[in-house]
Amino acid sequence: MLKIIGIITLVIIVLATAIVLSSQASEEWTVGEVIRTPEQRFENLPDYPFAANYVDSLGYRIHYVDEGPRDGQVVLLLHGQPSWSYLYRHMIPLLTDAGFRVIAPDNVGFGKSDKPVNPDDHTYQMHIDVMSNFVAQLNLENVTFFGQDWGGLIGLRVVAELPERFSRIMLSNTALPAAPGIKGWLGFPLFKLSVWREGNVQKLDADSKEFSFTQWVAYARHTNDFDFKGLFQRATTRKLSDDDLTGYQAPFPSNEYIAGVRMFPTLVASQLRQNQKVMDEFYANWDKPLLTAYGSDDNLMKGRDKVWQTSVPGAKNQSHTLVKGGHHFIQDDKPEEITQLLIDFVNNN
Repeated sequence: MLKIIGIITLVIIVLATAIVLSSQASEEWTVGEVIRTPEQRFENLPDYPFAANYVDSLGYRIHYVDEGPRDGQVVLLLHGQPSWSYLYRHMIPLLTDAGFRVIAPDNVGFGKSDKPVNPDDHTYQMHIDVMSNFVAQLNLENVTFFGQDWGGLIGLRVVAELPERFSRIMLSNTALPAAPGIKGWLGFPLFKLSVWREGNVQKLDADSKEFSFTQWVAYARHTNDFDFKGLFQRATTRKLSDDDLTGYQAPFPSNEYIAGVRMFPTLVASQLRQNQKVMDEFYANWDKPLLTAYGSDDNLMKGRDKVWQTSVPGAKNQSHTLVKGGHHFIQDDKPEEITQLLIDFVNNN
């Protein structure tokens, strides 16, 4: 009997191990079928007069804004989900007026960049690789990186891939989800299980006491009517105009275009072990300047700035700020303040 129990236990362990291993996110990827948002969707967008630039990065056409003097200090602005470079429309002119060269790309699946139609063609590793190649292709050097939301998740990994190209980091309302050991192995499978248990979420009540991040992930993955306008207004303290909200929805004329929007929330926990390694081996030794400026009203990211302030050598003795009245999309709420903080950060370092 004991022998049979031992065999059964071993089988269970083997099966559990196989399930955990098979549930890890692959670090290999291929270029998927893409579509491009019709150009007329972007005509006459308010406060977004910037010329379109394009480059092929590992098989995907990437759109980017490139404004300001060619010999100016480079600032790389990376957006998150479900925004695009339009998010930086108020900051870009302020930075170029101060003499900076501003680069603001659209991630694959967003803005004017190529949009894979299959959600599974979006992987965390793909976005890291594509954006790293983008920075290398433009031969950007002495870069100040500013990242918010998924702009941080991707951009912080890009900096770790190409540290010689970056001189400073400024973070707002972002994180680098990480976990060591068994937590790192189990985190993504358990996260996906929690999302699966939420079911087919079609409507979202972000003000409900029962609201959870996994509910948001399930909503993004399944809803037939993604509420772009409602999401942006709930995540800003400033009253956005109809033109503002139309601009944010411009890249996504139908559900066919939102595979990236659907998939990004699912990918948050997909590289916990890899991110932990980057935190332990890279950012624990990053002694170049790092500044945090998080929004006081962004409850989703509350306290995440402390991780950087306490664990990264380059964050010591910097003027970290909690921006009063700033919500998640702080670029809309406090563009003048966040831009001035960025300008002062560069000038002081």
